[in-house]
Amino acid sequence: MVRTEGEECSKPYDRIAPIVGGCNDPGFSLCRERSGRTAGWEMSTGRAERFDRHSRGRQDSAPEAVRVWLLGGFWVSVGSRTIAQDQWQLRKAASLVKLLAIAPGHRIHREQVMNLLWPDLGRKAASNNLRRVLHAARKVLDSATGSLYLASQDESLMLCPGGQLWVDAEAFAESAVSARRSRDPSAYRAAIELYAGELLPDDRYEEWAENRRGQLRRLYFELLVELSGLHEERGEYRQAAEMLQRALSEEPTNEEAHAGLMRLYALSGRPGEALTQYERLRETLSGRLGTAPGATTRALRDKIAAGRFQSTQHTAPLPSYAGKHNLPEPRTNFVGREREIVEVKRMLAMTGLLTLTGTGGCGKTRLALEVARELIGTYHDGV
Repeated sequence: MVRTEGEECSKPYDRIAPIVGGCNDPGFSLCRERSGRTAGWEMSTGRAERFDRHSRGRQDSAPEAVRVWLLGGFWVSVGSRTIAQDQWQLRKAASLVKLLAIAPGHRIHREQVMNLLWPDLGRKAASNNLRRVLHAARKVLDSATGSLYLASQDESLMLCPGGQLWVDAEAFAESAVSARRSRDPSAYRAAIELYAGELLPDDRYEEWAENRRGQLRRLYFELLVELSGLHEERGEYRQAAEMLQRALSEEPTNEEAHAGLMRLYALSGRPGEALTQYERLRETLSGRLGTAPGATTRALRDKIAAGRFQSTQHTAPLPSYAGKHNLPEPRTNFVGREREIVEVKRMLAMTGLLTLTGTGGCGKTRLALEVARELIGTYHDGV
């Protein structure tokens, strides 16, 4: 749910993620409500300023909601408090949280943790290190009740066993499942936009992160290709080509994606661009892999060059907002604010209620409506 208000938020903020570039309207901010707290960005003089106002004490000892970001970078928030990078005084303390965040069920046996973090140490030395790192990680999460967030039970370590835990990599994977089930382009776009970058880029050489990083990157690539196919089925060749271009930025040597882009250019009446794409494929394969395009791709190239590629007739493109909703029809085109739209969608993946605040007339309602329109198909009961 997206809500707009005409006044600035007065509740505590936490820092969620940086916005680069952004809104041209001063006084525009995004606020998320959850568990009595509000988080957001305030836009002023064309740049984003982030706030981190700490709560004035805990009302009880119950664990607060924990959110962990792994895609495109690592950071953690506990309730309304964002943990700064310099608070992780022990690098292995952050690594322990990362390990648990990507582990199935957020649970790992102590022995496995020791083998992953200290593979060259003996059992006693690794055990001593784990004890010290566990204490440090608990202190960073909460100096008083850290064991509620990092618990130990039956020789296993668990992250937030009795509290609310949100991990962006999990949200991305779950959204991908929903998108594939619905086969709705808006659901695919919502899932794709949750992928903020590769998993834990600062831990690129850690073996324990390699497998999951590759899985998520491949899933992102597959979603782009599948969304391209949905657009092609609707005769929306420009949108289909954009998705394949993004896919190729992830996997430049993927021949099927290059061939798909060649076909889309040809279907759009742009044979010259199709042939240029073939040459780009040929150079990429030769330079990176020392190979050449396959017979099927060469045949496609020859058919396009000879003018023998026939366009397939499609039904009229479906509007992107076709589906169950009660949104008003837009009277004008919505231009710009692509970054804000993505950030709003990412925050909606974490919460059921989102508030956009700012001065009157800065475009809160129009932004909320545009986001809602793009998310039709993501929610089974409509928008």
